[in-house]
Amino acid sequence: MAEQIYLAIDLGAESGRVMAGLFDGQRVKLEELHRFPNGPVHLAETMRWDLVRLWSEIQAGLAKAATRFGSQIVSVGVDTWGVDFVLLSKTGEMLGQAYHYRDQRTRGTMEQTFQRVPRSEIFSQTGLQFMEINSLYQMVAMNQTNGPLIQLADRFLMIPDFFHWLLSGSRVVEFTNATTSQMFHPVERNWSFDLLRKLNLPTQMFGDVVEPGTKLGTLRDEVSRRTGLPRLNVVAPATHDTAAAVVAVPTENTGKANWAYISSGTWSLMGLELPHAVLSQRALELNVTNEGGIDGTYRLLKNIMGLWLVQECRRSFERNGTPYDYGLLAQVARDAKPFRAFVDPDDRAFMAPQEMPEAIREWCRKTNQEVPDTEGGIVRCALESLALKYRTVLGWLEELSGERVEVIHIVGGGTQNELLNQFTANATGRPVITGPIEATALGNILVQARTAGAVGSLSEIRSVVRASSTMKRYEPQNVAAWNEAYERFSSILKK
Repeated sequence: MAEQIYLAIDLGAESGRVMAGLFDGQRVKLEELHRFPNGPVHLAETMRWDLVRLWSEIQAGLAKAATRFGSQIVSVGVDTWGVDFVLLSKTGEMLGQAYHYRDQRTRGTMEQTFQRVPRSEIFSQTGLQFMEINSLYQMVAMNQTNGPLIQLADRFLMIPDFFHWLLSGSRVVEFTNATTSQMFHPVERNWSFDLLRKLNLPTQMFGDVVEPGTKLGTLRDEVSRRTGLPRLNVVAPATHDTAAAVVAVPTENTGKANWAYISSGTWSLMGLELPHAVLSQRALELNVTNEGGIDGTYRLLKNIMGLWLVQECRRSFERNGTPYDYGLLAQVARDAKPFRAFVDPDDRAFMAPQEMPEAIREWCRKTNQEVPDTEGGIVRCALESLALKYRTVLGWLEELSGERVEVIHIVGGGTQNELLNQFTANATGRPVITGPIEATALGNILVQARTAGAVGSLSEIRSVVRASSTMKRYEPQNVAAWNEAYERFSSILKK
């Protein structure tokens, strides 16, 4: 087949990119057209996203795509993080600046919500892990502090849906991101209207939910004119970045539960791909989540704080006069003494501390452990703790699925942290296969290609991923020492 070009707008918590996928029917070659920074904007003691600037950057990237590829481009689609959202009025006005999920306004909101609707009922209606960043608690907090604004809302859009609206005028929400909101019913596969009404949240703003791969329309005339692009198809990929990344897991065992994935980046999302949500009492007790995937699948997973700890340590070291790139940071961690102290990466203390190294040291003090006193020791503590938390979560996933996981696939930017990859194999006692790095962009692009009829089943998509990617295998090492470390780690977390 003639080479086709698909555009992926891939927005993460730290940066965004406009990527081109050049697909010849067998392999995808990725080309980064435009990269730009992202992050929270502090606005009158709140944390927000600067979506207007991001839209400007997206258009700049699309203009570069038009210059580079022109009429070869078939379609464009957006993926982003989950939980955050935009409210639109009937006239298409943004109602306020979109909040960042780390904003403090949701503190305590989860517990207040449980007083009105029991935790077990919320889980049965959503299947989602309880995290104060979830859209549900953001909505409850907004209803308390800015109720009149919510009453003006005509449409609730997740962040990728908002950019699809800017691209095409579409006003729907894509399934995989809707399921991150804790407002979507995993059995009825629609918004949890009963839950929303019990919390006195207006329901008229929640519109149609569409499957990954849905054609949303074509580029708006004015976007076409400004960027120089033709009236491309706008396609909703799996718009949640983790869902897109899981599409691009290079497993040969699609349809089986004997492999796990970790989408590794600022967050680590570790889970299984299953045909249905797991809503058992034990799933509720373990606080796991069920998020939507492609072809009606569900991703039974756990959100783990991830490389956020290391990223924030690096920023802190730089602020204090000791700059590190990630390669050097991995080296000093590798050289540090092993197994000195552990932390729970998911403790609230690490959500948004002013200084991450001090937060880690303080956690060690409170749990009567040796306190790491060097940059390498602090980062090693974070990485070892993360790998040991993966082992804990792996045990939960196997318990809930009744299947033994034989191999762990790590995809995303975190695959470049070879020290963590090896620690993960060591801690879990399972082989780890890493790659592709650009799993999210690949998943986005290949869903678009399937919509265009250029590739067929999910198994075929993953075959293209294997042909297009470089992968590396890590075998478990030093397992006895890691088993002993896991016993210590578990006992510390139980205190």
